[in-house]
Amino acid sequence: MSDFSNMQILISSLKEKDEKAYAYLYDNYSAALYGIIFKVVNNEDDANDVLQDTFVNIWKNIATYDGSKGGSLFTWMLHICRNKAIDRYRQKNRIAENQKEYKSVHISNEQANTTNINTDKIGVQNIIEKIKPEHKEIIIQHYFKGYTHQEISDLNEMPLGSVKTKIRNAMMEIKNLVGRK
Repeated sequence: MSDFSNMQILISSLKEKDEKAYAYLYDNYSAALYGIIFKVVNNEDDANDVLQDTFVNIWKNIATYDGSKGGSLFTWMLHICRNKAIDRYRQKNRIAENQKEYKSVHISNEQANTTNINTDKIGVQNIIEKIKPEHKEIIIQHYFKGYTHQEISDLNEMPLGSVKTKIRNAMMEIKNLVGRK
């Protein structure tokens, strides 16, 4: 049995469609990804469906992952799950709106400032806690709460370009903290 704790071996095995590598990936990352997904969709059934879709997508598209472009495997998977969760959230809202049962989602300032991220199996919370406070809030809003750039701009009363710059700077800060693995 391969030692999948070595990231290069894991990635290589995933690209070779090794089912044991996928089992290892699921066992070690699904809880963190589920936590992120649930923060966006706020529904267990939807979160489970999105998690399954995420891992199917990872299986189908692992060949496109290129660690030399500066992103870790987890970051790549995070983008996939976040995008799928946001798509599910928006789809649910469009359906509700079309049926005239749309209820607006209200997030209080207290909830918006919450940093209770339950995805720490691989140290995500520790990394987020180490970045600058202004970056931390933007990252939480964007990646964990699923806000669009425009929504973050409106919520924080800052120009859209500043939001994009802060997200880019935060990701560079996170990358420096994590280092290339």
